[in-house]
Formats: sequence, C-alpha cells, structure tokens
Amino acid sequence: MELETLNGTVERVTYFNPENGYSVLKVHPDSKKRLMGTDKEGLVAVVGVMPELAVGENVRFTGKWINDARYGRQFKAETVVPIKPTSERGITRYLASGIVKGIGPKTAEKIVDYFGVKTLDVLDRQPERLNEVPGLKKELIRGLIAAWKEAQYTRSTIIFLQGLGISARTSNKIYQEYGEETIKTIQEDPYQLAQDIFGIGFIKADTIARGLGVEPDAIGRVRAGLHYALTTLAQDGHTFAPRQVLMDTTSKLLQIDNPTRVAAVLKMQIETSELRDEALPSGDDNSPLLEAIYLPMYYAAERGATLRLKAIAAAPSPLKKVWDKVQWDDFLGMLAKDYEVTLTAQQRGAVQAALTSKVSVLTGGPGTGKTTTLHMVIQALNNKQLTFHLASPTGRAAKRLSEATGEPASTIHRLLEYSPGLGGFARDEEYPLKADMVIVDESSMIDIVLFYSLLRALPPGTHLMLVGDVDQLPSVGAGNVLRDVIDSGMAQVTRLDTIFRQSEDSHIIVNAHRVNHGQVPIFDNNRSKDFFIFRENDPQAVAELIVDIVQNRLPARFDLHPIDDIQVIAPMYRGPAGVNNLNEILQGALNGDPRLDEKKLGSRLFRAGDKVMQTKNNYDKEVFNGDIGRIRGIDHEAGGIEVSIDGRIIPYDWQECEELMHAYCISTHRSQGSEYPAVVMPIMTQHYMMLQRNLLYTAITRAKKMVVLVGNPQALHMAVSNNKVAQRYSGLLARLKNAP
Repeated sequence: MELETLNGTVERVTYFNPENGYSVLKVHPDSKKRLMGTDKEGLVAVVGVMPELAVGENVRFTGKWINDARYGRQFKAETVVPIKPTSERGITRYLASGIVKGIGPKTAEKIVDYFGVKTLDVLDRQPERLNEVPGLKKELIRGLIAAWKEAQYTRSTIIFLQGLGISARTSNKIYQEYGEETIKTIQEDPYQLAQDIFGIGFIKADTIARGLGVEPDAIGRVRAGLHYALTTLAQDGHTFAPRQVLMDTTSKLLQIDNPTRVAAVLKMQIETSELRDEALPSGDDNSPLLEAIYLPMYYAAERGATLRLKAIAAAPSPLKKVWDKVQWDDFLGMLAKDYEVTLTAQQRGAVQAALTSKVSVLTGGPGTGKTTTLHMVIQALNNKQLTFHLASPTGRAAKRLSEATGEPASTIHRLLEYSPGLGGFARDEEYPLKADMVIVDESSMIDIVLFYSLLRALPPGTHLMLVGDVDQLPSVGAGNVLRDVIDSGMAQVTRLDTIFRQSEDSHIIVNAHRVNHGQVPIFDNNRSKDFFIFRENDPQAVAELIVDIVQNRLPARFDLHPIDDIQVIAPMYRGPAGVNNLNEILQGALNGDPRLDEKKLGSRLFRAGDKVMQTKNNYDKEVFNGDIGRIRGIDHEAGGIEVSIDGRIIPYDWQECEELMHAYCISTHRSQGSEYPAVVMPIMTQHYMMLQRNLLYTAITRAKKMVVLVGNPQALHMAVSNNKVAQRYSGLLARLKNAP
C-alpha cells in the first residue's frame, strides 16, 4: 500500500506520551476537499509516534488511513515534518502553543509585533536580538533562547533521521539514546546504531550508511561487516569463526569482491584487540592448527571458563573429611529407604560421584531417573547439613526444579544477582557465592558467556554438578558447554540409560528414546492414548489440520485448553506450516473475536487475550527470554499493553512490545527448558534443513501428556536418520584438554 500525505494544522493534542512519543492529534487539513473521517468540526484524527507537536503547528504527515475498531477512521502517521508558519497570526499562535516553555500568548504577541514575519528566522539565527523587544526581562530572554534551541534541535534531529528513512518511532528511540550527539554520532559511524538501538540491525544501519554516501569497501563498513558476521555466527551457536569462514561470510554479506581489503581491515581489528585471534587444535594431534577469530566477549568467556573450571577441578574438596567416614552402601540405602525410592547401582554411583567429585555431570533421557538421583544428592547434603544452591538457565526450568525437589531454586541470573544498574552480575570472584555445592539443571541450555559468569562466582572449593540431557538441542546462545565438559574428561560423568517412568499405555517416553537411538516412533492412532500422527503431505493442509486439532479435536477428546494446555512447536519459521504462519492462523482461530481490543505494531497485530512470549531478558521487568503469558489489556491512551506472566501483570509500552512475539506456535529452540501438557508439531519434508534427530527428540520430550505429529512419515524418517548435529565452532573442548 502506497503512503499518502496529509498537510494540516494541529488544533488539539488529545494525547502525548513523553516516554515513547505516541500521540493522538486533531488536525485541520489544508485540503479544501472534505476528507473521509472528518468530524463535525472539520478535523481528522492523526495517530502515531512523533516529536511533541503543539497547537497551531503546520505539519506534513506521511502515512495511511486506518479504521480503528473503537475510534473509527484515523490517519496513522509514519513520518512527521513540522512546517513553520509564515503569517504573523500563525507565528504568534505557534509560539504561544507551549512549544517553548516561558512563551505565553502575551509574550508571543510582543515578539511577533516587533519582528513580524521574520520572527522565526531571528530566533533561529540571531536569538540574542530578543533583547531588543520592549518589556522582556533579561532572565526570561535567557530561558527563551535556551528553550528554543533545545526544542528546535530535537525537531531538526527527528527530521534528519526521518530523512534517512527511519520511522518516527525509531527516531525517538535514537534521540533518547544519543540526545544532542545524535546527528554527529550517526554521521561519524552509522553502524553504531546496530550496537546501541534495539530493532536496528546491521542491514538497516548499512542502508542508512549507504544513504549517507559510505563507500562499499570503506573501512568502517568492512569493520562493521566483520563484527556483524561474527555476531550472526554467534547467534547460530559459534563462539568463533575460522579465518577463511569469516572472510567469506563478510565478503558475501557486504557484496564486495575484495579479499585483500577485508583481510587488511581484519588485521587492523586484531591489532587493536577489537577482534581476537588464536590458533586452536582442529582435531587430533596430527591435525593442523585452526586460526580462530573471536569477538572479545566470547574470547574472554571461553578462556575464562577454561581457567575457572580447571581451578575448581584441581582444588581440594573441603567435603573430603565428611565423606571419608561414610559407608556408601549403608548411607545411600538409608536415604533411599527414608524417602521410599529404589536406586539402581548406576544411580548410587551418580549420587556418590556428585558428592565426592569437584565437577560432576548427570545426564540421561526422560524417565531415566535423573530427578530421583538429584533428589538423593540433595537429601544427602541435607543429612550432613551441607549448603547448596539450585539453579536453572530459565525461570520456567527453575520453577520445575523447585517443584520436583521441594527446595528453593532460582534462575542463574537471580543466583548471581544480576543488576541492570551494574550491567552485569554482582556475584563474581570478589563477591562469590557461599555454598558447598552448586547444582544446575537443564545444563544443555547454558551458553559459554553464562557459564563463565557462573564459574566466576564459585570459590575453587565448591562442588559443581551439571544436570541435563546432552542429546537435546544445544543452547540457543554460543557454545556447546555441556557436551564439551562431558567430552573433556574433567568431570565425573554418569549417563543414566534405564527407563523407569513409562507404562504400557504410554508411548511418549519410549518413543523419545527410540528417536534418540535412531528408531522411528511407534504409532497406533487407534490404540495409543498419548502419541499420534496425522498423515498429510500438503503444507497448507497441514496448517489447517493443526488448527483443527488445537481448536477442536484435543479439547473435545482430552479436555485440554487450546491456548493454555496445547503448545504448537515448529521446526522452521517460514512456510505455511512454519512458526510465523501458524501463529497468524492460530491467533485468528483461537482469539479472533473482532470485538476484542487490538493494536497493530509494524507487521504484528496484538490482541487482548493473545498468547505471547518474551524474547529477551529484561531485568528491569524481571521477565526473561522464553517466559510465556497472555495479553490482559491494551491501553491506547497510555500507549502500551499489559501482559499476565505467572500471575504478575507486566506493563509494556509500544516500543517494548518489540520484545514480545506471539506464542501460539514457537520454534523448537524456544521450547527448551519447558514442559507442556500437549505438544503438536508439523513435520514436513519441506523442513528438510531442520529435520535432525535432536530437534525431533527435544520437541517430543517437551510433552507431559500428549504428542501429536502432523505431516508425512518420510519426513519423520529423515529426522530420525539425520544424527549429524550441526557443527559448532567452539574452542572450549580444545582448551579444557590443552592450555587455555
């Protein structure tokens, strides 16, 4: 849809939110033709994010007409350009509108009476001439000059940004970040926007830079391209990039065929330590060394985690004197009897290993007794009056851990006392945790940066126990921590493989283990009570069938709530059976009542009652990546929404809504650390790029009561057969085996 232009004069400011710039105006159009949506006074409603405007201002709005369910026809502005009035009456009204504090109607009249139509030009170019106006006090003049300069600078900056193709909403965010340094900052280094402004990535910053005349192979552009390439690789799980991979990725990204230029800028970045390089073993002892290029954050985290973990493993255990006197068979037998559980020899060994080894790992699939084993470790610590902390990477996982053990558990961030004001964790080497043991569940989700932060807060004498399923997908963040620790040989590792938690009429756990061992799940839709497949080859038909299953079939047959109890998990974002499309059609089916309040932000439509997920950690609000909630209400006047998450009401303004995504359907990675009563998953050959055994295994193990796969058996065979876990460039394993 092409954007339209509306010129007019601001007659009323119905609403203005100083935090995000969202405004509701009544505007008198310049057009002599009566516009649709004009009220009885001849005014139209204009809404959008914009600089603060005042009554009497002439403005050019660019945007489109919309029909609001509550307020009717409105003009939604994308860009806003104030136009200075030219008549004495217009200038007087403009100055008296409140645009500059200290200028009321009488003062405005005095100034305009003296300077006439040249008033605004005088204020811009020779504001000291206000001293010529009879009756103006010196103190007032000084205040007026400062206020006029600030107001005009703000406006000129917003107009400058909009001229670069930046929306009014984002322009306000940029100005709030840089203030009076905005124009200078962007002209000197437009790529700084990608680092500082949430919602502006490298691609948008690059477009702005090219608009400012930055050459394709300019040093600043190549520098930003190298950093963006490494950041993109980190988002795919890599802590570093081999030199040639980085060179090729950057050249392709920037669309420049000049490897010499890229190599020269890379050399400069390494010399200034803006990027770090190191030669790492690429395989066995006879393999050539690999030149690894790091962003400094991951370089420091990987080296630091190596040093800290080695120090913990090598330090003597203060608990040795406690356990030297214990007869393990008798002690563990007594604990098992007291808590009415039966422990296998493997589980007994795991408990003993955790209590006596400085670093231990407990891994295994669903139903193999990890929780029981962990519970016995905790009871042994309690029995000897030893102290411990329980933690998980996410709030959902921490809640499950606490429920399973009956002990307090927190996120790792809470354990380490993250402080937004500090921009980091309070707990570190200088202010360490005090505990005999720290136990971390769902450890497969820990990335290298969080792992390093945790290790920094552990005194060398503290025991560390990592619990998790190494066969699940690795962390969303960079690194492959749990697998690298297991393979390093530094930890006492127990892999539980005996399945306890299963019954004759349940297929979820047994099928999860079949998938993990490369076997196709057992299906019997007529007899199974918790594991089904619906065969369909057409992607559009798959999407429609998923809606029917979620909206009708599962609620009717199993009394499951379609939003609260059923989670759709998809391998990919694109396509008819991808996350994006499934979210849209599920929203329409499950929460599509046109009478519900709603707000469109960009391409996304948020509606009261929607199921949404937080996509980044927000420590100010105490909500974290992966938290799921429901939109409780939308406040158009205040410019935001309220989301209910775990019983708390969290306010979001329009800008903060960028942190939310619809969660009727989520990706498999985003499901990690959670459990849902029922999981519904499309599995299509069109998803071949993501059809991996550990992805299917992770999705299945998220379900507590029900799994429904929708698609074709061929895709299922493809996933089960593909055990080639995507390689992650990580130096942790090599460092743990060798020098850091």
